[in-house]
Amino acid sequence: MTIYVGNLSFQATEEDLQEVFAEYGEVGRISLPTDRETGRKRGFAFVEMKDEAKEDLAISELDGAEWLGRELKVNKAKPREGARPSGGGRNFSNSPN
Repeated sequence: MTIYVGNLSFQATEEDLQEVFAEYGEVGRISLPTDRETGRKRGFAFVEMKDEAKEDLAISELDGAEWLGRELKVNKAKPREGARPSGGGRNFSNSPN
């Protein structure tokens, strides 16, 4: 179960996201992509949670919430259509519903 978190502040860290999502349940993994050329954060993340009911609660509570000066876009990540699997074989779209 993976959550897409968009419109993130560029100052947000994996530790920040861990702290926020841990309030809703056990967090498995966090991915905070960076630009290949500049190394800068791209303004979105993926958060894996262990329990789907708690994932749904986190989505409903955090979508639209203001955090670090930005209004978050939070929803279930969707596999990218037509994308080739890379690395772990998971490709998620970074677009909201």
